[in-house]
Amino acid sequence: MKARILIVDDEEIVLRSCVRILENDDYQVDSVLDPWEALRRIDENGYDVLVLDIMMPKIDGLQVLQHVKERHPDVDVVMMTGLSQIQTAVKAMKLGAFDYLSKPFDPDELKMVVDRALERQRLLRENRALKSEAGSKYRFENMVGGSPQMQAVYRLIAQCAPTNCTVLITGESGTGKEMVARAIHYNSLRKDQPFVAVDCNTLSENLLESELFGHVKGAFTGATSNKRGMFDMANNGTLFLDELGNIPLSTQAKLLRVIQEREYKAVGDTRTQTTNVRLLAATNRDPKAMVGEGTFREDLYYRINVFPIHVPPLRERREDIPALAFQFLKTFSDELERPVPKISEGAMSLLMSHAWPGNVRELQNAMHRAVILASDDTIRQAHLAAILDSAPRTDLEVPRTGEDLKRVKKIAREKSVEDIEKLFVHETLKRNVWNVTRSAEATGMQRANFQALMKKYNIRVRDTEPPSEDE
Repeated sequence: MKARILIVDDEEIVLRSCVRILENDDYQVDSVLDPWEALRRIDENGYDVLVLDIMMPKIDGLQVLQHVKERHPDVDVVMMTGLSQIQTAVKAMKLGAFDYLSKPFDPDELKMVVDRALERQRLLRENRALKSEAGSKYRFENMVGGSPQMQAVYRLIAQCAPTNCTVLITGESGTGKEMVARAIHYNSLRKDQPFVAVDCNTLSENLLESELFGHVKGAFTGATSNKRGMFDMANNGTLFLDELGNIPLSTQAKLLRVIQEREYKAVGDTRTQTTNVRLLAATNRDPKAMVGEGTFREDLYYRINVFPIHVPPLRERREDIPALAFQFLKTFSDELERPVPKISEGAMSLLMSHAWPGNVRELQNAMHRAVILASDDTIRQAHLAAILDSAPRTDLEVPRTGEDLKRVKKIAREKSVEDIEKLFVHETLKRNVWNVTRSAEATGMQRANFQALMKKYNIRVRDTEPPSEDE
């Protein structure tokens, strides 16, 4: 759809000139001499950009601007002004005008300011779409898991989301703690404000403080400029601290002050800043046990553990596995632009019996790789066996010493690689009708290297299905 632009000026020559400058294949440009007619058109038809003269006889441009911004705040208004009206133009900017042009202006100036206004509108539309998409993604009805354990989690989310209370989310790695945090945010009164996540597991003590509170230029070696902290960036929104248990004690004290006083200082700064954030935190450790060990402040624990939510591991809610698996299949099939495959009975049995030490994240990765390996419309047990390694291998000795354990683990890793390589060669040949040359080209491998893998696993075309054209 073409961008719609309306030019409003009481001089016919100005209108004709602006229309001539802007009229092209990308814009639909209309023009009016009467500002009252302009207001009627905007109310009835809608425009993206309004180019508006300030001085007009019936009603001045500032009044038109106020009317437009009150009723159509998304319309960007560019004011045209004479050299003696710069102060009025500045007032127009305060009333919400996008920019102003001093008459006479070059054609390129007009094009440039209109293009900037349209680019701003495009970015705003994208931002709204992303927020809408994110919000819908984390609506309860779009969260997968009908087990009683997950239903209990949903009820807790629904209870705490509309409040501003601090929430502590616990659970093993990969259970979806950040998904719960985002669901709380996008179902809260702060849903249109920022959601900022900080992984406390990946940063050193100094870097973590800088990340959370910001720093000023010269605060430490390498601090060549001021940097905003996450408490500043999340202001009026939600700050999610992932892996809270890894925060050092010294930083915990500063975090406690922010929670209690809603104020903090950037690293190296003497000024106090205030913040209005909702704090959500998550950990895969037992914070109460850490309090007993002396690695986590007791006062901070009670400040954060206002509303606890525990996310159960996948092995405790196995009835959710089929729905999660199919959701991941659809996601990755859409990414690869393939039809969504079925899951064979044997493959589903393997999914249901696996221990899932990596929880939902491990299932997600397994389904991603299975979609890549599948050559037809079905995920089979063979596609998952090498990925999951779901049972102790019977072809390996049980180690007795630490050295034995290292050696056996090395053999197990090599065996897993061999299983994947063998499956890779077999499925590639099958997809390419057992033609060696086409199979090698499809994988980006030299024919000799592909044949070497065939020889390594004793895979011969004549032993499988129809012979290839080049064998």
